[in-house]
Amino acid sequence: MNRIQIKLQEDKKLLSIYFTAGYPKLNDTASTIENLESNGVDMIEIGLPFSDPLADGPTIQASSTKALHNGMNSSVLFDQLKDIRKTVSIPLILMGYFNPILQYGIEAFCKKCKEIGIDGLIIPDLPVEVYQEEYQTVFEHHGLLNIFLITPQTSEKRIRYMDSISKGFIYMVSSASTTGSQSGFGQKQTDYFKRIAEMNLNNPQIIGFGISNQETFKQATKHAKGAIIGSAFIKYVTDNGVNDLKQFTEPILKKE
Repeated sequence: MNRIQIKLQEDKKLLSIYFTAGYPKLNDTASTIENLESNGVDMIEIGLPFSDPLADGPTIQASSTKALHNGMNSSVLFDQLKDIRKTVSIPLILMGYFNPILQYGIEAFCKKCKEIGIDGLIIPDLPVEVYQEEYQTVFEHHGLLNIFLITPQTSEKRIRYMDSISKGFIYMVSSASTTGSQSGFGQKQTDYFKRIAEMNLNNPQIIGFGISNQETFKQATKHAKGAIIGSAFIKYVTDNGVNDLKQFTEPILKKE
């Protein structure tokens, strides 16, 4: 069983953190992952920087630009992560756009992911139909789960289609806008969270976009299995570096 699937069976709400590989400094990648695991994070999304990240807000875009200037690319990332499974056991997901994966070679990219212990991929600009027709067998051959994104505008028919070919979780984008922190979720978003929960999908849902603290984490996970924090974490490491991540994770995970 894939590490993501095992983690999803745990009787708890899951905290996933997104960060950009090679940011703030090129060689921060592995230590960021190790420090996040040691501070209670359940799952990590490693962002492969891209020059035109359409779904990302200004904070993550700026981190991608800096990471690219630092020299980050697919080959560098794979080299940095070649020994990561000696120290880290939680699920690791690569999140990136399709073009760099295509340039690397789909088969070669998936093979490398399997070698270093990547559990899944999130590729926002890979349509689900294209994945199913052309790439699903390759991904599954290398033990990789492909995670699909839905928004409040995604039709029920399409959500059920994605759910039918998913084997991990559904990534629920909290709004149709780009990534970025916000102060809380309004009634419209709460209704959306409830509506999807009531669909009783085969795959659990994890909510991303707009989660930045314990309040928004709790709001999101009231109707979902977990939540993803990205922009708020990027802002934290921009100001504080990657060595002391307890200051970021502890307030979110503390029990009241």
